[in-house]
Amino acid sequence: MKRSSLALPLVITALVTAAVLAQTPNFSGKWTVVPDPAATGGGFGGIGQTAVIKQDATSMVITRTTQMGEFTSTYKLDGSESKNTLNIQGNAIDQISKTKWDGGTLHVDTSMSFDSNPVNVTMAMSLDGSGNLVVVSTRPDFQGGGGPVTTKTTYKKSE
Repeated sequence: MKRSSLALPLVITALVTAAVLAQTPNFSGKWTVVPDPAATGGGFGGIGQTAVIKQDATSMVITRTTQMGEFTSTYKLDGSESKNTLNIQGNAIDQISKTKWDGGTLHVDTSMSFDSNPVNVTMAMSLDGSGNLVVVSTRPDFQGGGGPVTTKTTYKKSE
């Protein structure tokens, strides 16, 4: 009787861990944007026109191709801070990101500074029922000075 009472917590822990790991998707692959004729605002949402994602148990590396060039970002998947530097036209912009899993969705919250003004950008990544990558991004309105702008971009795996 004593052995079974000791084993029960271990079995429950193993089952919970397996359930959590089962719902954590792997976004690895080469992704290409699916054009959306209804989309407006161009280019600020998602992870670029194409992206290569490499993911393991502890980190995710995204190499994205955008209209401004190719950028690589590394994110720690344990919720600790990840620092990336974005180089645009000779300007280095430090980005600090934190990730958080919510079921099958990975949330990435990033803070940076433009001209001494703090900027926060969020990104939520998930796979839809067809296996497409869906990226929902929210950023400040850089052009109109209004409230946050949210975009939803869908990517198809190409490799």
